[in-house]
Amino acid sequence: MGKGKVLMAMSGGIDSTMSAILLQEQGYDLVGVTYRTWDSMKESCIAKEKGCCTIDAIMEAKRMAQSLGFEHHIIDFREQFHELVIRNFIDEYMEGRTPNPCVLCNATIKWGKLLEVADQFGCDFIATGHYAQIKEEDGHRYLCAAVDTRKDQTYFLWRIKEEFLARTIFPLGQYTKEEVRRMAKERGYEKLSTKTESQEICFIPNDDYRDFLKNNVDDFEQKSVPGSFVDMQGRKIGTHQGFQNYTIGQRKGLRVAFGEPRYVAGINAKKNVVKLGERDDLYTTTVRAVDCQFTDLEALLKNPKIFARIRYKSPATSATLESDGKKMKLTFDEPVWGVAPGQSVVLYQDGKVVGGGVVKK
Repeated sequence: MGKGKVLMAMSGGIDSTMSAILLQEQGYDLVGVTYRTWDSMKESCIAKEKGCCTIDAIMEAKRMAQSLGFEHHIIDFREQFHELVIRNFIDEYMEGRTPNPCVLCNATIKWGKLLEVADQFGCDFIATGHYAQIKEEDGHRYLCAAVDTRKDQTYFLWRIKEEFLARTIFPLGQYTKEEVRRMAKERGYEKLSTKTESQEICFIPNDDYRDFLKNNVDDFEQKSVPGSFVDMQGRKIGTHQGFQNYTIGQRKGLRVAFGEPRYVAGINAKKNVVKLGERDDLYTTTVRAVDCQFTDLEALLKNPKIFARIRYKSPATSATLESDGKKMKLTFDEPVWGVAPGQSVVLYQDGKVVGGGVVKK
């Protein structure tokens, strides 16, 4: 008897393919699905046709599922993706914030719409090639860091609801990327074992969000107008090309020479003002967040010492949590650099994701 039926989300890459192979070897019955979220041949995507949204990637996923002997379906999520993810991405940048579309996509599309598809196909679980683990403790299911800390993707997954974790399988969470490549090669997939992967946002394949805004915001040139660069005291020190073209921590591309390195330290969208400072001016020990989610806030407040990550590539830093459930304040033991409103801050204890929120100004 099989272990159950799994809806396997496939991108055509090594991680989702090896996840499917491992699940088959463990006795699961699979239904493959690849969702189309973005028309990769539109506008700025023309210049650099690659990534998970391309027709080539979709067809590679279908061919792989067929070679492994299970059915495969292509699901068109473009309308929902535009309404839930792209619209938020545009709105956030046009308000001077720095959004994280992968976090929102995981919560609303991959663990929202995809679960609806799983029900339609009679699947007990969904599975993806993410590097993460799930563990049960004290009556709760926790998202947990992957064995491969360099590939750990829990930062992007923090908004997945606990009840959804009960139907989720992460086959690669206990392996390193090197082990996954080796397992693919051992099973005869040598070409796949050396396949590179994209680190870019799927709908910005040229990795330039400014081009995307220009191509997708009505009257962008009229809305993105020159304004004032000011110093940390609010004194004008130059002219910028529209606040939408800048993000917190940015140093290059300011187009103004100051004689010493200056970094974007703040953005006031209403006044069209961009604040610049020296590197040390971007350090802070206090971060506030809204739209919070916690697995067990009551237990967390009894032991409020946590580790928090303010961006995917930043180290988790020790801090003390205060929260009313909807918003939170973090006081870090050591200053953190370049905190950007709109980005996620994710909380960890003993390798478990215990909560998260969206950084506010």
